Amino acid sequence: MEFRRLHIPDVVLIVPPRFEDKRGWFMESYNAARLAERGIKNEFLQDNQAFSCNAGTVRGLHFQRPPEAQAKLVRVLHGAIYDVAVDLRKKSATYGKFAAAKLSAKGGEQLFIPTGFAHGYCTLENETEVLYKVDARYAPEAEAGLLWNDPDLGIPWPVDSSAAYLSEKDLKLPRLRDLQNPF
Repeated sequence: MEFRRLHIPDVVLIVPPRFEDKRGWFMESYNAARLAERGIKNEFLQDNQAFSCNAGTVRGLHFQRPPEAQAKLVRVLHGAIYDVAVDLRKKSATYGKFAAAKLSAKGGEQLFIPTGFAHGYCTLENETEVLYKVDARYAPEAEAGLLWNDPDLGIPWPVDSSAAYLSEKDLKLPRLRDLQNPF
Protein backbone atom coordinates (compact mmCIF):
# COMPACT_ATOMS: atom_id res chain seq x y z
CA MET A 1 0.00 0.00 0.00
CA GLU A 2 1.18 3.49 -0.81
CA PHE A 3 0.59 6.15 1.86
CA ARG A 4 0.65 9.85 0.91
CA ARG A 5 0.27 12.42 3.66
CA LEU A 6 -1.57 15.47 2.33
CA HIS A 7 -0.67 19.05 3.24
CA ILE A 8 -2.47 18.39 6.53
CA PRO A 9 -0.27 15.41 7.49
CA ASP A 10 -2.89 13.64 9.61
CA VAL A 11 -5.08 13.24 6.50
CA VAL A 12 -3.65 10.34 4.51
CA LEU A 13 -4.33 9.23 0.94
CA ILE A 14 -3.91 5.47 0.71
CA VAL A 15 -3.45 3.73 -2.63
CA PRO A 16 -3.64 -0.07 -2.43
CA PRO A 17 -1.94 -1.94 -5.28
CA ARG A 18 -4.12 -3.77 -7.75
CA PHE A 19 -3.11 -7.04 -9.27
CA GLU A 20 -4.58 -7.38 -12.75
CA ASP A 21 -4.91 -10.23 -15.18
CA LYS A 22 -7.30 -11.20 -17.97
CA ARG A 23 -10.11 -11.80 -15.44
CA GLY A 24 -9.93 -8.31 -13.94
CA TRP A 25 -8.13 -7.26 -10.77
CA PHE A 26 -7.68 -8.04 -7.08
CA MET A 27 -7.03 -5.49 -4.33
CA GLU A 28 -6.54 -5.76 -0.59
CA SER A 29 -8.73 -2.84 0.46
CA TYR A 30 -8.13 -2.98 4.21
CA ASN A 31 -5.34 -4.35 6.37
CA ALA A 32 -5.26 -3.17 10.00
CA ALA A 33 -1.63 -4.21 10.49
CA ARG A 34 -0.39 -2.24 7.46
CA LEU A 35 -2.31 0.85 8.54
CA ALA A 36 -0.99 0.52 12.11
CA GLU A 37 2.58 0.41 10.74
CA ARG A 38 1.87 3.88 9.31
CA GLY A 39 0.35 5.25 12.49
CA ILE A 40 -3.32 4.60 11.69
CA LYS A 41 -4.33 2.43 14.63
CA ASN A 42 -8.06 3.03 14.67
CA GLU A 43 -10.38 0.16 15.42
CA PHE A 44 -13.15 0.55 12.87
CA LEU A 45 -16.54 -0.52 14.20
CA GLN A 46 -19.01 0.21 11.44
CA ASP A 47 -19.21 0.48 7.65
CA ASN A 48 -21.47 3.08 6.03
CA GLN A 49 -22.44 3.10 2.38
CA ALA A 50 -24.02 5.94 0.38
CA PHE A 51 -25.37 5.99 -3.17
CA SER A 52 -25.86 9.26 -5.04
CA CYS A 53 -27.87 9.37 -8.27
CA ASN A 54 -26.41 12.58 -9.71
CA ALA A 55 -23.02 14.10 -10.28
CA GLY A 56 -22.83 17.28 -8.21
CA THR A 57 -24.36 15.71 -5.10
CA VAL A 58 -22.72 17.16 -2.00
CA ARG A 59 -22.79 15.33 1.32
CA GLY A 60 -21.28 17.21 4.22
CA LEU A 61 -19.41 18.75 5.82
CA HIS A 62 -20.24 16.42 8.73
CA PHE A 63 -18.71 15.31 12.02
CA GLN A 64 -19.79 13.90 15.36
CA ARG A 65 -19.06 15.70 18.62
CA PRO A 66 -17.03 13.95 21.33
CA PRO A 67 -17.28 11.52 22.95
CA GLU A 68 -18.76 10.02 19.76
CA ALA A 69 -16.28 11.69 17.37
CA GLN A 70 -15.37 9.49 14.41
CA ALA A 71 -12.30 8.86 12.30
CA LYS A 72 -13.16 7.66 8.78
CA LEU A 73 -11.58 5.59 6.04
CA VAL A 74 -13.35 6.50 2.78
CA ARG A 75 -13.34 4.76 -0.59
CA VAL A 76 -15.46 4.73 -3.73
CA LEU A 77 -17.10 1.54 -4.98
CA HIS A 78 -18.57 3.04 -8.17
CA GLY A 79 -17.95 6.44 -9.76
CA ALA A 80 -15.77 9.21 -8.31
CA ILE A 81 -15.79 11.94 -5.67
CA TYR A 82 -13.95 15.07 -4.62
CA ASP A 83 -13.36 14.29 -0.93
CA VAL A 84 -12.70 17.02 1.64
CA ALA A 85 -11.55 17.10 5.28
CA VAL A 86 -11.61 20.37 7.27
CA ASP A 87 -9.42 20.61 10.38
CA LEU A 88 -11.53 21.61 13.40
CA ARG A 89 -8.83 20.99 16.03
CA LYS A 90 -8.55 24.40 17.74
CA LYS A 91 -4.88 23.98 18.73
CA SER A 92 -3.79 22.68 15.33
CA ALA A 93 -1.52 24.73 13.07
CA THR A 94 -3.93 23.83 10.25
CA TYR A 95 -7.16 24.80 12.06
CA GLY A 96 -9.79 25.90 9.54
CA LYS A 97 -7.78 24.58 6.59
CA PHE A 98 -8.83 21.73 4.35
CA ALA A 99 -7.22 18.79 2.60
CA ALA A 100 -8.87 17.29 -0.48
CA ALA A 101 -8.34 14.43 -2.90
CA LYS A 102 -10.13 12.83 -5.83
CA LEU A 103 -11.16 9.27 -5.06
CA SER A 104 -12.47 6.91 -7.71
CA ALA A 105 -13.54 3.32 -8.05
CA LYS A 106 -11.17 3.01 -10.98
CA GLY A 107 -8.16 4.25 -9.00
CA GLY A 108 -9.02 2.50 -5.72
CA GLU A 109 -7.74 5.39 -3.58
CA GLN A 110 -8.87 5.76 0.02
CA LEU A 111 -8.74 8.74 2.36
CA PHE A 112 -8.10 8.46 6.09
CA ILE A 113 -9.68 11.31 8.04
CA PRO A 114 -8.88 11.44 11.77
CA THR A 115 -11.21 12.66 14.52
CA GLY A 116 -11.40 16.41 14.83
CA PHE A 117 -12.19 16.94 11.16
CA ALA A 118 -15.40 17.74 9.30
CA HIS A 119 -15.84 15.55 6.23
CA GLY A 120 -17.74 15.93 3.01
CA TYR A 121 -17.64 15.08 -0.65
CA CYS A 122 -19.06 15.96 -4.03
CA THR A 123 -19.86 13.27 -6.56
CA LEU A 124 -18.09 13.67 -9.90
CA GLU A 125 -20.13 11.05 -11.75
CA ASN A 126 -23.72 9.89 -11.82
CA GLU A 127 -24.51 6.75 -9.81
CA THR A 128 -21.60 7.10 -7.41
CA GLU A 129 -21.37 4.74 -4.45
CA VAL A 130 -19.16 5.47 -1.43
CA LEU A 131 -18.17 3.18 1.44
CA TYR A 132 -16.53 4.39 4.61
CA LYS A 133 -15.42 2.79 7.82
CA VAL A 134 -15.85 4.66 11.11
CA ASP A 135 -14.31 4.02 14.51
CA ALA A 136 -17.26 5.16 16.66
CA ARG A 137 -20.94 4.33 16.56
CA TYR A 138 -23.43 6.51 14.74
CA ALA A 139 -24.88 8.84 17.37
CA PRO A 140 -27.63 11.14 16.06
CA GLU A 141 -27.44 13.25 19.22
CA ALA A 142 -23.76 14.02 18.42
CA GLU A 143 -24.29 14.96 14.76
CA ALA A 144 -22.95 18.34 13.66
CA GLY A 145 -21.52 19.98 10.59
CA LEU A 146 -20.30 23.00 8.68
CA LEU A 147 -21.79 24.77 5.70
CA TRP A 148 -20.24 23.06 2.68
CA ASN A 149 -19.58 26.27 0.74
CA ASP A 150 -18.51 28.54 3.61
CA PRO A 151 -16.46 31.22 1.81
CA ASP A 152 -14.04 31.39 4.76
CA LEU A 153 -12.94 27.82 4.01
CA GLY A 154 -12.20 28.50 0.33
CA ILE A 155 -12.88 24.94 -0.81
CA PRO A 156 -12.80 24.77 -4.64
CA TRP A 157 -15.81 22.49 -5.02
CA PRO A 158 -16.24 21.03 -8.52
CA VAL A 159 -19.89 22.15 -8.65
CA ASP A 160 -21.51 25.57 -8.58
CA SER A 161 -23.76 26.26 -5.57
CA SER A 162 -26.78 26.66 -7.84
CA ALA A 163 -26.26 23.24 -9.44
CA ALA A 164 -25.37 21.20 -6.31
CA TYR A 165 -27.73 18.57 -4.92
CA LEU A 166 -27.89 18.88 -1.12
CA SER A 167 -30.11 17.79 1.73
CA GLU A 168 -32.17 20.43 3.52
CA LYS A 169 -30.17 19.67 6.66
CA ASP A 170 -26.84 20.39 4.94
CA LEU A 171 -28.12 23.70 3.58
CA LYS A 172 -28.75 24.91 7.16
CA LEU A 173 -25.37 24.09 8.70
CA PRO A 174 -23.36 26.95 10.27
CA ARG A 175 -20.25 28.62 8.94
CA LEU A 176 -16.97 27.88 10.73
CA ARG A 177 -16.99 31.29 12.44
CA ASP A 178 -20.42 30.49 13.97
CA LEU A 179 -19.64 26.92 14.96
CA GLN A 180 -19.67 25.89 18.61
CA ASN A 181 -16.54 23.84 18.11
CA PRO A 182 -16.17 20.82 20.42
CA PHE A 183 -12.56 20.07 19.39
